[in-house]
Amino acid sequence: MKSEYSHIREEVKMATRREVLKLGAIGTGITLLAPKLGMADLVFPDGFRQSILDNPSPPVTPFVVPLNVMPIAKAVRESFLTTPEGGGTPVDPHRHQRFNEFKPKKFYVNYIEEFLWQYHTDPPYNTGSWAWGFREPGMKTGITPGLTFHAKYGEPVFLRRINNLPPVGSANVGFALPSTTIHLHNGHTASESDGIPQDFFNPGEHWDHHYANFPAGFDEREIMTTLWYHDHRENFTAPNVYAGLNGFYLLFDEKDANDETKLGTFRLPSGKYDVPLILHDCQFDQNGQPVWDFSDPTPTTDPATGEYIGSEMYTTFGMLGDRFTVNRIIQPYFKVEARKYRFRVLNGGPSRLYQLYLQKEGTPDKFDPLVVISTDGNLLPAPIVADHIRLGVAQRHDIIIDFSKYQPGDQIYLVNRMEMRSDGAGWSGRLLDQGDQIMRFDVIAATGPDPSRIPAKMRELPEIRMDKVRRERLFVFDYDNGLWTINGKLFDPNRSDALIEQGSAEIWTFRNAGDSWMHPIHTHFEEFQILEINGRPLGKDDVDRARKDVIMLGPNEEVKFYSRWRDFLGKHVMHCHNVVHEDHAMMIRWDIVPPGQGD
Repeated sequence: MKSEYSHIREEVKMATRREVLKLGAIGTGITLLAPKLGMADLVFPDGFRQSILDNPSPPVTPFVVPLNVMPIAKAVRESFLTTPEGGGTPVDPHRHQRFNEFKPKKFYVNYIEEFLWQYHTDPPYNTGSWAWGFREPGMKTGITPGLTFHAKYGEPVFLRRINNLPPVGSANVGFALPSTTIHLHNGHTASESDGIPQDFFNPGEHWDHHYANFPAGFDEREIMTTLWYHDHRENFTAPNVYAGLNGFYLLFDEKDANDETKLGTFRLPSGKYDVPLILHDCQFDQNGQPVWDFSDPTPTTDPATGEYIGSEMYTTFGMLGDRFTVNRIIQPYFKVEARKYRFRVLNGGPSRLYQLYLQKEGTPDKFDPLVVISTDGNLLPAPIVADHIRLGVAQRHDIIIDFSKYQPGDQIYLVNRMEMRSDGAGWSGRLLDQGDQIMRFDVIAATGPDPSRIPAKMRELPEIRMDKVRRERLFVFDYDNGLWTINGKLFDPNRSDALIEQGSAEIWTFRNAGDSWMHPIHTHFEEFQILEINGRPLGKDDVDRARKDVIMLGPNEEVKFYSRWRDFLGKHVMHCHNVVHEDHAMMIRWDIVPPGQGD
């Protein structure tokens, strides 16, 4: 292993638990400030307790259910779209920008439906939990997460989604809204196919998406890899995603080719050794059904005494569950051969933040290194060896774990040590000593040689063209009268807060006005490059020195970045991806407009 990893630019020792606790938030790629430990910014009644403490989910036996690996989506013939099963209408090229330039080479149909999903085999989960998810033609029932799409640059895709959810008031999932819009995060996609919050469709309707699958500005340095799709319905993103509406969309190209044997490519682990992992924390009632407190956003008190008596979640700030799921299985195990694997790790939300470590069974004071190769779906200029990864909601890291350094029979745990505030609004500022075991890897003997590689270099960063900068903008994220605001405003889908000239670049500054909450801020359509965090440039080995689509904006932090807007016109959004904050109005609309029409 030493000789193979010798080209990687940063090595870390096997850190002991005590050493990591001393470091706190200091480490490879960590720039997030620790919040104050109190709750001075948000007022709670005395005795406030989150609902998972008063009404915990039924217990389970961990690591007895295998990991769910989602199947790869299958294409259909274009003619299928005109059949009743396919939606009954042909493709309309006039609905999509640049359609004829990027005519689809593959066509897909997905149905959005309600079904029973088994999170675990222990009672009461074994009888099934109601969920929403996706089904394709030929499947008997839906799945969550949805099917994983394998797409290629230069191979445009047409995807029709048909809403088969029960009408309002008749679903078994009572906390979500059967009106949906599915966003491809962070596809370089025209507005009409982006799945923005106001482009929703109801039961019995469908929406067509055209994914052109070309890099922004036709620049190969802008090629992406790990994308995901999720519901984005205005005011209901959090419960709709929590109900099950998300999945992976993976993009490949000539270098990241999904072929670990092909010379001239990066030869990253591929096929069954390339595994997407989406993390969700959930809460269940005593019947094993997912629950979401979406009623009054204040805890219940006794009218006579004012004493706190209820167990309602303060959903204005965040929703925390007490059962950790990976690919919608509670604490699964996964058999891994003694060789390299690529894991695409995604924080699916709704509110929890993660700081993830690898820990071998029987070594409680050590964390094993892993290799980070991407952030937010963008391959880094070079791999980074780290002792942990940090994920805000919607953030992704592709990591490589080499299990050849272990013996068959070894058990390796993925452990989360980030402690959350009890209200779900962000990090408490503390790292847990033991942490929560999210999943377990069970090492078995390799079935053959491992031809995969960890490349010395990957994607170069595009140059920052300051001569293209037309405007600078400041966005302040705050909390006012029970709702989350940007520049003092609540979201209005009919109001554009920024008119950006097509082909231009801008510099944006995000400022967190709170000293205890956190906001993973996502802006649609184009990636950006961070220039400064709190007035300081990033270090050369910082994992955030990359192309990004989410900024983990810590308390009192200010982040300045550079971005461009090319190739399409139309409306998009920027918002907090703690989707509870988004649903409580922390979002703006911005538009790409022709040159000369900017504000």
